[in-house]
Amino acid sequence: MKSFFKSCANNLPHREVFEFFMEEFKTYKPLLASIKNEYDLTIAHLQEKLRSLEAVNGILVTASDQCTRQILAIQKQEKIEITNLKKERLYLLELIDNMKEEKCSLELQVAKMRKAVAEEYLRYLNECDARKLLLLDLNEMCRLKEEIKLTKVQEEKGEDTVKLTLALKMARQDLTKAQVDLNTMRANYGDVVPRREFELQEQKYINLHEKMEILQTDFDDLRNEYDTMLDVHKQVSEERDQFYNDLINVQRSSTPRPQWDKCADVIAGGPERWSILSEGKTSDQLVDVLLEDLGTGLLREKETFVGMGKNERVPVFLRCEGQVKNKKMTKKDVVAILREIWREKNASDQQKGKQSNLAEFFLNYFQKKYGDILAFDWTYSIYEVIKLYRSNETMTTFYNILMGTLDEGVYHSHVREISTLLKELTDADTANTGQLTAEQFILALKAAFPLKTEEEVQELLDAAGYKPEIDAIMYKHLFLEDEEGKSELLVTKIRNQYVNEKQTYLRELRTELGTLLEVRPDDLRAAFCAIDHGLTEQMLESYICWAFQLPKEQLDSSVTMPIDLLMQRLMGGDIRCQGAISGDPKNLLSTTPAEELEGSTNT
Repeated sequence: MKSFFKSCANNLPHREVFEFFMEEFKTYKPLLASIKNEYDLTIAHLQEKLRSLEAVNGILVTASDQCTRQILAIQKQEKIEITNLKKERLYLLELIDNMKEEKCSLELQVAKMRKAVAEEYLRYLNECDARKLLLLDLNEMCRLKEEIKLTKVQEEKGEDTVKLTLALKMARQDLTKAQVDLNTMRANYGDVVPRREFELQEQKYINLHEKMEILQTDFDDLRNEYDTMLDVHKQVSEERDQFYNDLINVQRSSTPRPQWDKCADVIAGGPERWSILSEGKTSDQLVDVLLEDLGTGLLREKETFVGMGKNERVPVFLRCEGQVKNKKMTKKDVVAILREIWREKNASDQQKGKQSNLAEFFLNYFQKKYGDILAFDWTYSIYEVIKLYRSNETMTTFYNILMGTLDEGVYHSHVREISTLLKELTDADTANTGQLTAEQFILALKAAFPLKTEEEVQELLDAAGYKPEIDAIMYKHLFLEDEEGKSELLVTKIRNQYVNEKQTYLRELRTELGTLLEVRPDDLRAAFCAIDHGLTEQMLESYICWAFQLPKEQLDSSVTMPIDLLMQRLMGGDIRCQGAISGDPKNLLSTTPAEELEGSTNT
């Protein structure tokens, strides 16, 4: 209708028709003119009405939306208030139940006390009546005795009976009065003791009470110590049984210790190189050394690698088909490339404002540098080398993060720790001589690692090469790395202490979880809160998300995981006992301490 009137107003066909009729029928021209005017007025009136109705319609729509939003807001607020009132009602009902139980308990106590008071009152009343009867009997016996004695005296002396009777009467009155006073004194002060004796007894009571409190305190302390010793004894017994079982298993499955000196004739470089490689290593480490040496020779003989295909299960940096060329890189070359990758990744993450995936960045790095085809030559070559050198900490850490078994935060946290320690040592070296005394070194260690024990600090001091006959410690040399990524003993000791602290922390967590075989996110959250009160909510959620490999939104009560797999994943995460620390040590996108450490390492 609206479009019709607009078309009529724009085209005005009725005007042309009426004008045509008025020209043709001039006799009816006035009538047709008046009809045409009525049409024009009606059309103008309807157009004005349409414009007013459009404005009203807009106002109604706006008002309807506002009312709908207000109704929704009021309903939401009422739901919150109803929920709070229900909680308060449950709390008040529980409080009423507690008050009723307490009232019943007090009523039972009052009834017992009333019964006891009534019994005591009856006993005291019987004793009082018996005492009064006994006094009357005694008075009567004394009176009879005096009368008999007086009669005998009168008979012997022959005195005047009237005078004696009067004297006897007065004596009896005096005796009665004295007896009444005596009975009154006995009744009032029968249970009273002398003040001196009371004070002596009171002092004795105070001394005994003080001794009793001291003995009670000693007893409580001894009982607590006894309970502690019982717990320690139980733990020691369990550890002893566990060690005994482990010993039996080891004795059953162990083999004679191999003669490692035979390897000197096989290893390239002869006995001299073997003595360097095997110095201070365990049998397990020596096996790794042999495997690395043998694997290096086999790896150099390979000209190409076979692509693993483009399956989703294959890591993204290995998804290719066909033959891939072996670059035959040395350990030094690989370590240099890994350092360059870490620097590029830190800079990229800072620029983007978020942490990228190492596997994807690893592939993108070589694609940008060598192209999409040649990039897989480098990724396969580096992958095979870092997979082979398990004794090299730089390569092992990169490999584990690359394969997703280790959280990248572990690497960044370790770099931050080293950077913090180096900063504390540098601040303590006010003369910039590059050396510190043992006292200054210990203070810097405690400032950098405030949660470490005295034994751990002493271990770090020993790892720094401190000896009593040496006055100074050359601390800058402790942070150097060789071309193959081998760190000094201090850096290795810090890393090992972190691993030991994490293992102890996770053992406490496993103990707190108890006998659970399948763990839910709520169970893990409760266990973390029970053993570590310093955890922040953000840190706790990051631990749980890493353990279950799920985002926070997908964690619910239906998600479960076997406890062994859970502990294995937590061991690969950046898990730390926070204690009183409330900060977040996983801020990987802060200033890059790796670059700061790189500068000091290249000194």
